[in-house]
Amino acid sequence: MNRDTALHIGRFIILILVQVLILNHIDFLGFLNPYIYIIFILLAPLNINKSLFLFVSFILGLIIDMFGDSGGIHAAACVIIAFFRPVALRTVFGLSYEFQTVKLSHVGSGERLAYVTLMVLTHHIVLFSLEFFNFSHILLIAKKTLFSSLFTIVITMLVMVLFRRSDS
Repeated sequence: MNRDTALHIGRFIILILVQVLILNHIDFLGFLNPYIYIIFILLAPLNINKSLFLFVSFILGLIIDMFGDSGGIHAAACVIIAFFRPVALRTVFGLSYEFQTVKLSHVGSGERLAYVTLMVLTHHIVLFSLEFFNFSHILLIAKKTLFSSLFTIVITMLVMVLFRRSDS
């Protein structure tokens, strides 16, 4: 096992532990909850096998669902953003993504913020839409999506800055 694989496995395990042991217990004002476990999907290698990536993303969401007793909504949201990720990368990074030269540690903070925002909003819209699954709750879905997304984006950006690898 090479160093990068070990890093991704370690990131997978640490993000799950932080999410289920600490962050799942934060429910500020009933609608503010950070979901930083998706950092694993955001930072996955660009050249990862697509089928493997979808499967690992599903497992990530399923583990979060098992600890949160949430019936598969995290698994569904993770698979959807894993599937949507190439579109988000192409939209934000353009040719740099097409030529596989994007490194999140080397892009500007504006591009990084745009990518994180796009992915987090997509994840949260899917997650909360599945959680409530009723158009009569559209305002609650929008409120939870907005505030949890803002909280998740801020924490994700901080984590990405604080734990940025110097050699990547």
